[in-house]
Amino acid sequence: MRNRIVIAFSILLCILWSTSCRKDFEYAPSNGNLSFSKDTVYLDTVFASIGSSTYTLKVFNDTKDDIIIPNISLKNGHESFYRLNVDGVAGKEFSDIPIYAKDSLFILIETTISIIDGSIKELLYTDAIQFDKEPFQQSVELVTLAKDAIFLYPKGNPEIETEIINLYTDEAGNPINISGFELKDEELYFTNSKPFVIYGYAIIPDEKELIIEAGARIHFHKNSGIYVKDGAKLIVNGTLSEDNIALEGEVIFEGDRLEPEFAETPGQWGGLWISNGSSNNSINHLTIKNAEIGLFVGGLSNDTETTFILANSQIYNNTRYNLWTKNAKLEATNLVLGNAGSSSLLIENGGNYTFIHSTIANYWNKGFRYNTALEIKNDSQEIGFDLVKADFKNCIIDGNRQNEISLITDNQNSFNFNFLNCFIKYTQNETSSPLNYLYDFTNSELYSDIILNGEVDYFLTTKNDFRIGLDSDVIDKGDLDTANYSPLDILGTQRIPAPDLGAFQAIEKE
Repeated sequence: MRNRIVIAFSILLCILWSTSCRKDFEYAPSNGNLSFSKDTVYLDTVFASIGSSTYTLKVFNDTKDDIIIPNISLKNGHESFYRLNVDGVAGKEFSDIPIYAKDSLFILIETTISIIDGSIKELLYTDAIQFDKEPFQQSVELVTLAKDAIFLYPKGNPEIETEIINLYTDEAGNPINISGFELKDEELYFTNSKPFVIYGYAIIPDEKELIIEAGARIHFHKNSGIYVKDGAKLIVNGTLSEDNIALEGEVIFEGDRLEPEFAETPGQWGGLWISNGSSNNSINHLTIKNAEIGLFVGGLSNDTETTFILANSQIYNNTRYNLWTKNAKLEATNLVLGNAGSSSLLIENGGNYTFIHSTIANYWNKGFRYNTALEIKNDSQEIGFDLVKADFKNCIIDGNRQNEISLITDNQNSFNFNFLNCFIKYTQNETSSPLNYLYDFTNSELYSDIILNGEVDYFLTTKNDFRIGLDSDVIDKGDLDTANYSPLDILGTQRIPAPDLGAFQAIEKE
């Protein structure tokens, strides 16, 4: 009896094993019955020679039969600039791809496009993914716009030496070093004929100056930027744009990913760094966005020349600071310092500063922010220096925290600041602090005609659009003498005789 049970059980196992391991499933041919998630896959604009993001196409079998696709290939064959990945296998041509009934498969698509003809600025490149052969062939079109660019990077040329530079030491005491290469003389003038793409830190050598003309577009790869050495100089000659969409006169510093999903992604590149000892730098109509630190300006305590003149410019959406200065001598007019992961403006370790008709407004929404929009301090671990002057005239200091101004002195070095006709968001009473006098808004030696809180009526803070509407509490609140120093706002609008606070004159919302 026991043997019979064993024999019966063994036969049952064999039957189950044979049915579960069958490999003779029958597939029907596709016969042109596939459907797709898209008729055309548009891969967003890329720079020539830079890889795109990965795009997805879903292929559906809506029939009741398991089918097999005899062939999936690119129309341009193995010479195509596109690359495919079909259900986890990379290549440009695939054979006998099965899809079960009512099931689907994924195709991942990437591209890296080369432009051989140097006279071509843009190339609209097309191809197609073909499924099966005629007469049942189906296809999905692929379209990508590639832009030609001027690439600057260490090219392995012995004449181009890679240099390691220590930028700063972070809060944890870790040195932050960058790898850079010096620009050659013929590379020290950036035109607007083609975009520039920089890999690594482009270093402006001692006694040299980099001039950037109006309308230039400068793109930076990850961990890249511009470093201005001691004795070197940066001149950005942007101009007022007539078209607020094309921004034909604006100079723009941003990352090298052109896809829409990267348009507002912070931290894509390093930043613009002005080292101690560099002087007479000037910037007009420049936008810096999506970096780690937008602009750092260092200075020397005995420097009698102006370190930096900054006008009609916007710096925003940077993971740490938009503008970070140490012991510099800086003059800013019509400056917008928008959203940042830390302070929009950090002034530390002394210096000499004047900000006129500037908007410093931090509505960061990509994580928690500990620091105020404006932070001025002399309590760093470095040797203390005097804050000779920090004047803010006809400015806005605002954000999505209770208090957006922080003043910290070491009580040893001079700490001179003054706010004239400014909007300052400050709602928390600091009466318990021994440094309460720093926030005594009734002290006319420190504060004159200040608006504490109220409605500024921005256009759209989440998009760093800090234009102001007609319901703003800062309309007509500017000091006229100060406005005469800068009679036009950042968009070229006349602000005399009734100046509003900040970089923009109020207009009706669109």
